[in-house]
Amino acid sequence: MRGFAGVQSRSKPSGSAHRIYLLFILLLLMFTPSADSSWWYIGALGARVICDNIPGLVNKQRQLCQRHPDLMQSIGEGAKEWIRECQHQFRHHRWNCSTLERDHTVFGRVMLRSSREAAFVYAISSAGVVYAITRACSQGELKICGCDTNRRGRASDEEGDFDWGGCSDNINYGIKFAKAFVDARERMVKDARALMNLHNNRCGRMAVKRFMKTECKCHGVSGSCALRTCWLAMSDFRRTGDYLRKKYNTAVEVTMNQDGSGFMVADRDYKRTTKNDLVYTENSPDYCLMDRLAGSLGTAGRVCNKSSRGMDGCEVMCCGRGYDTTRVNRVSKCECKFKWCCAVECRDCEEIVDVHTCKPHKKPDWLDLT
Repeated sequence: MRGFAGVQSRSKPSGSAHRIYLLFILLLLMFTPSADSSWWYIGALGARVICDNIPGLVNKQRQLCQRHPDLMQSIGEGAKEWIRECQHQFRHHRWNCSTLERDHTVFGRVMLRSSREAAFVYAISSAGVVYAITRACSQGELKICGCDTNRRGRASDEEGDFDWGGCSDNINYGIKFAKAFVDARERMVKDARALMNLHNNRCGRMAVKRFMKTECKCHGVSGSCALRTCWLAMSDFRRTGDYLRKKYNTAVEVTMNQDGSGFMVADRDYKRTTKNDLVYTENSPDYCLMDRLAGSLGTAGRVCNKSSRGMDGCEVMCCGRGYDTTRVNRVSKCECKFKWCCAVECRDCEEIVDVHTCKPHKKPDWLDLT
């Protein structure tokens, strides 16, 4: 059964170290491109000075940041987690959720286009805030929230009756704060991109709630489950990532309606509701070549799978440009044996493997003559 975790104390930095840190952050902000900054950058800067210094926070976000610095710390840690999840989901694709160092937008100009990729990033980032805040509440790391106290008394499921107890994850508070913080910027304008972002933010929040599960502890004699105490817990964030990745595959193209209050599906033959679907308004680039204007990094040098016909295959990943093959020595654990008690001993085995990487784009011959 889960309980509250104590809040650890941290030693404060010296005055000189603090001034050097502030100077570093200010220099970083001065020499970083300023296009469309985002709260996503919280994960890179940390929570101590961002409230006043990070561009891109609107007034409401800045106020929430100053009022709840401990929540910002959780959001910062959560940002690292959802970015890793994004990169896991797209690790075999031309666009692989690459982040740019010292860039306030985190992902660069690729997010300026209202594409499927932008839809996924807004959804997974919103989900990441819900997950991080909810987890911090349950672990006793935040003053403003704790476990969900609404789960009390008797209840039943397919296995019989049980008592609510333990520490249920406070998903409703996580959703409430995520909505207030993440949606604040989009609610300041009324255009197609803002409506798209708000919709995808909501899809991300609801995706976390979709996978809440009941966990129980048995109290019966000899381990029987005659008596059970149960609580609600979030599933692993991977389930949310997998779900949103499928929603990316089936994302729906939309256009803004005439009065600007919402959007409609671009395909008139599409009959289903888009309430739980990711939506986008612009087609994606192919991400084959480096294009600074579109924010595409290209696929030159990316590792591909020679034997695959999927997105990670060399033909698709390299966009028909071909690939280079390099032979490398790879060391892995092998011939592992269990030794009593209690260790596993393995040998280090070397093998020679072929690594295939996409060729760069070949310039037309006439460019070499100029």
